[in-house]
Amino acid sequence: MSDTIERIKCLIIGSGPAGYTAAIYAARADMKPVMYTGMQMGGQLTTTTEVDNYPGYPNGTDGTAMMNDLKKQAERFGTEVRFGLVTKVELSDKVGGIHKIIVDESKELEAETVIISTGATTKYLGLESEQRLIGGGVSACATCDGFFYKGQDVIVVGAGDTAAEEATYLANICNKVTMLVRKDHMRASKAMQHRVNKTANIEVLYNTELDEVLGESVVEGARVVNNQTKEKHDIDITGVFIAIGHKPNSDLFKGVLDMDEVGYLITQGKSTKTNLPGVFAAGDIQDKEYRQAVTAAGTGCMAALDAERYLGALE
Repeated sequence: MSDTIERIKCLIIGSGPAGYTAAIYAARADMKPVMYTGMQMGGQLTTTTEVDNYPGYPNGTDGTAMMNDLKKQAERFGTEVRFGLVTKVELSDKVGGIHKIIVDESKELEAETVIISTGATTKYLGLESEQRLIGGGVSACATCDGFFYKGQDVIVVGAGDTAAEEATYLANICNKVTMLVRKDHMRASKAMQHRVNKTANIEVLYNTELDEVLGESVVEGARVVNNQTKEKHDIDITGVFIAIGHKPNSDLFKGVLDMDEVGYLITQGKSTKTNLPGVFAAGDIQDKEYRQAVTAAGTGCMAALDAERYLGALE
């Protein structure tokens, strides 16, 4: 550890729309925020090729460009953006207490307030062809990308409520939606199963898994396999939507901050306050309902305002 410990008024852990928006507001409030971006600067959105649903971009943009814009805006007001990974935290449970942070297992920091915007990681199947075609027809967000498949045929992989919601959403846009369910039943609630079953252009294939995504640079089809008979066949589709869940990036805070059974941080009421004073959570790390860039940015704004008010009350 270094001999001199840096003291930071507002430390932001994680980048992305929530982190950068928090940084913009915190910097404008003269909180001199320091951000550690994590290993994926800009967060999940940097894996998205086209973004058409974020306000202020009438002609659309791509995720990396948008995150670069937000980063420049945060830096314009004085945010110090650092590439690094927070590896350990010792968070105070006292009002006005100092939070101790370790970055890259070596650099020790002290923070008066902490804004956590580490996000959630999409769960993928792990197929080589799936990973290669992310952004080229493979998506994990129907609300984000469904528009691009208007009038086309797509598949949805998954059996829970999220998969059922994605399928019914896409059914309003696409020509046909094929759901791949690896068991002989869906895990979704009865209400969601009913919605799927009564939607004419949704076909559910049970005991069926995705074997390979076909195509070189864009999705041109999918090879599926019946896990009972081992029979394989190809489906002509242009889009693959993976809906098997997300993993919140909250392992660092287990046993310290309140979280649900999955790992999403729990915030108090309509605020971004966690169970510890001076610690706030914004974006997908605390939002399992919407998971949109614009809602993440909104909670980033809230977190900075909550942090500013917290510090103001200490004076």
